[in-house]
Amino acid sequence: MTHPFKIAGLAAGAVIAAATFVSAHGDVKPQAVDTAGLPETGDEWLIENPYRAETAGEEVWLKAVEIGASGYNQNCARCHGLEVVSGGLAPDLRFLEAEEYGDEWYMERFREGYTQNGITKMPAFGELLGQDAAWAIRTYIETRPDGDAMEEYADELKAMRDQLQMYAEGDAEGADPDALKSRLSEIAGSIETLSGAPVADSVAFRAANLIDGTQARYKSAAETLTIGLSAAQ
Repeated sequence: MTHPFKIAGLAAGAVIAAATFVSAHGDVKPQAVDTAGLPETGDEWLIENPYRAETAGEEVWLKAVEIGASGYNQNCARCHGLEVVSGGLAPDLRFLEAEEYGDEWYMERFREGYTQNGITKMPAFGELLGQDAAWAIRTYIETRPDGDAMEEYADELKAMRDQLQMYAEGDAEGADPDALKSRLSEIAGSIETLSGAPVADSVAFRAANLIDGTQARYKSAAETLTIGLSAAQ
């Protein structure tokens, strides 16, 4: 179900941000996004995200989230916030509905940019980054988790982070990677997105998919939790 008030709120946020932060995206040079591994979307611009799991399959969706995270961090985080948590300078894109209506709004801004009173607040990324990068970033944005839901599990995730770090440093006696993956997956399954997308790319989800019983993966999972929990604060 579409909730137009979310888009209206984003539009209002854009106007407020423009009035209070004159340069915004204007002085940011777009950085190329490597989309290798994603199906090509073609020359004709689409109006609906082709990389959602229900359309492209889970493997493509996961790849799009990975590539989109990199593309977002290079080109969007400065104004829209780390992990898409806006600090108020630009619209909070986590609320942009994961359906065609939200896709159209997103793609128009991505392609055309945003200008007010002759001043560029957001550059036009369309020709510079291309459609594949656009939809990968969109996929990443719509999977952002509800921060309040994350907060509920913060203490438990910190404890698991410390445990994983201990295993990564070689003290893995009694380690049960299957139990760790299972609990992280349970937490991940209870965290919703703000866009309405069915799966949240939460730090619990990421960490669960990293663990395989090796020290290297324990370390990666611990680092993932550390970064994610820091961004949520």
